[in-house]
Amino acid sequence: MATNTSNSITFFTPNLNTNLEIPFFDIGISAGFPSPADDFKEQRLSLDNELIKNKEATFFARVSGQSMIDAGLDDNDLLVIDRSLEPAHNKIAVCFLDGEFTVKRLKTIDNVLWLYPANKKYNPIQITDENNFVIWGIVTSVIKKV
Repeated sequence: MATNTSNSITFFTPNLNTNLEIPFFDIGISAGFPSPADDFKEQRLSLDNELIKNKEATFFARVSGQSMIDAGLDDNDLLVIDRSLEPAHNKIAVCFLDGEFTVKRLKTIDNVLWLYPANKKYNPIQITDENNFVIWGIVTSVIKKV
């Protein structure tokens, strides 16, 4: 996996030479009492196939900071980002803004583009013609450690 680091996000490109398949039990995992009648039928699951829809346009980035915690994106989470997806209102995107990468929710209000954090401690950012701004990709999944 190759890496590239900015001040706020560390990027990784997926190693597409491997196809990691792990055991997958296609039953619901009960958060209550387990059912003794459940039969375990093992299948194989490829995380590449589950998380990466467009291999040539997908990359990973590690979150740095707290601005998206209310959207479930915590410091050090690993994002799966697809650069082939079209940006749209309310999507979470990785953006390049004035020399820095950031992850925020895209909002279009009265034909004005805003980057919204998911933490009340941070303010939305209005995008204007004066900004050096590019939407780099759309977040499709988040990988967390528990």
